Amino acid sequence: MNSLRKSLTPKDGDTWLSIAERALPELDAETGVNHLQSWNLHIFARRTLGDNDQPTNPILPSDIVFLEPPAPKSSGE
Repeated sequence: MNSLRKSLTPKDGDTWLSIAERALPELDAETGVNHLQSWNLHIFARRTLGDNDQPTNPILPSDIVFLEPPAPKSSGE
């Protein structure tokens, strides 16, 4: 039986750093942000233009942010 990955829906204005500090307090901030970004490529790879036409990747309140890596595939899959 597959279990669901831990996740959250962000608060308005959340950033990678604010989520990492809240959801992964056992990790230093940089490591937490790096983990979140690697587990959430569906968000991290999204690019938009922000202030002064600079690229940014906003986290939206409608996003689902995973707080752990995907489970390894079992040998039967």
